[in-house]
Amino acid sequence: MHTAMNTTEIFLLAMLLIFSIPYLIWRVFKTDYYAPLVVVQIITGVLLGPGVMGAAYPDYYKFIFNPSVMLAMNGIAWWAVMIFVMIAGIELDLKQAWAHRRETTITSVLALGVPLVFGAVVAAGMLGYAGWIGPKAMTWQFVVGVGMACAVTALPILILLMEKLDILRQPIGQRILRYASLDDIAIWGVLALILLDWNRVGRQLGFLLAFGIATVLYRRLMVWLPERDRWYVGLIWLALCGFGADWAGLHFMVGAFLAGAVMDAHWFDQAKMDLMRHHVLLAIMPVYFLSTGLRTNWDMGSAAVFIAAGVLLVASVGGKLIGAHIAGRILKWKKGEAGIIGWLLQTKALIMIIFVNILLDKQIITSETFTALLLMAIASTMLTVPVVYPRLQRMKELIFRNT
Repeated sequence: MHTAMNTTEIFLLAMLLIFSIPYLIWRVFKTDYYAPLVVVQIITGVLLGPGVMGAAYPDYYKFIFNPSVMLAMNGIAWWAVMIFVMIAGIELDLKQAWAHRRETTITSVLALGVPLVFGAVVAAGMLGYAGWIGPKAMTWQFVVGVGMACAVTALPILILLMEKLDILRQPIGQRILRYASLDDIAIWGVLALILLDWNRVGRQLGFLLAFGIATVLYRRLMVWLPERDRWYVGLIWLALCGFGADWAGLHFMVGAFLAGAVMDAHWFDQAKMDLMRHHVLLAIMPVYFLSTGLRTNWDMGSAAVFIAAGVLLVASVGGKLIGAHIAGRILKWKKGEAGIIGWLLQTKALIMIIFVNILLDKQIITSETFTALLLMAIASTMLTVPVVYPRLQRMKELIFRNT
């Protein structure tokens, strides 16, 4: 029967798998405490990929995820993640970061720098073995790329988890957002540096110059426009910036982040922006998660990939915690705060996955390295709530006793 199906029908079968399986796992097994729906969707993408479903049922895998279906899904995935990254850029609160610049700078530098160094050391060790570095990568690009993947904090997922923990609007939650905002800028800055192409440096400088001029005009236009028009014009701006960045060789995701970073959050109603993020996560981001899972590769053997993922996880989590504890000593934080802040800042998930997808696209890492980093991102994110929740409860009890 399946041989008579057209591409549209097969595409809809794929969408049925993408949306139904993660939801059923999330609801039936009640995974929300350990793994929010977005994490389950990422894991499901890995399970539906070539390493699991593709190995167990190769004929059905090739039938459902054929090139025509994947082409259609990739287009949806690209646009979904561009919108998501743009919203992350809009939500950067640089004014608050500037108002508390000493504390924010010290914490951000340490929380980013220490795991970056730890991850870079692991990456340097991986260079001693074949199959990890991409065919188009220079050594420093691979080392810095893997190091930064260990240092990434996923601002959108951090917001979702802090909402779940009921600390987003509390002082500690707002502090963590400031730290993550500066780290978010550093992540995209390092990515732009890694992708810098000296053969096209003139084009890249031309894009940045044109972007600067266009930003001045765009900001004036957005202030003048009524709020009901701003989202629509914002999407036009997103497409333009993504095209310009990709044309210059910086990747369209860098353009998507820049598009959002130059927008002011107060231009939009906060409730509507939260709803926009929710709808993007609900309706189209699952396609991106699936397409990410389909890129996993176990050709080197699952043992090697899992060992690499474990070492990278230790470097990532350990680096964040050490960086946060050093910051806590310098800034004289209250007892228990450094652990909570360190664990929340190591939340990776979406932004790290976007980051390593770009490294894979540019052949800076191999699909085996991508798989190890993806497993590390999933594990680090799943650890966050179970570790942080009891720490928050102990901190609340301590505050209650002292009042």
